[in-house]
Amino acid sequence: MKEVIDHVDVEVLNGEMSEDEIKEYIQYVKQKYPHETLTSLTLTVDGEFVDLHYCLQPEPIQRIRRITGYLVGTLDRFNDAKRAEEHDRVKHQV
Repeated sequence: MKEVIDHVDVEVLNGEMSEDEIKEYIQYVKQKYPHETLTSLTLTVDGEFVDLHYCLQPEPIQRIRRITGYLVGTLDRFNDAKRAEEHDRVKHQV
């Protein structure tokens, strides 16, 4: 049985499961990986056990740079003087 629950593609194999049970498994994975997006979940029923197979879409990596002695991701928190200092830096080609 394939369906979409809470924006997650869910498939239950070898048995049946209530929607509430499925939502509990979705919550379990989301709590385990809070910074990633759960895209699909396959639940394989094996007697009293349930095997989980899930796919996560990772969050994009934020680029961190060392600029004028500070580790920063973006310049939006810099004041005008620090922005000017960054602008005047000699940028080397890689």
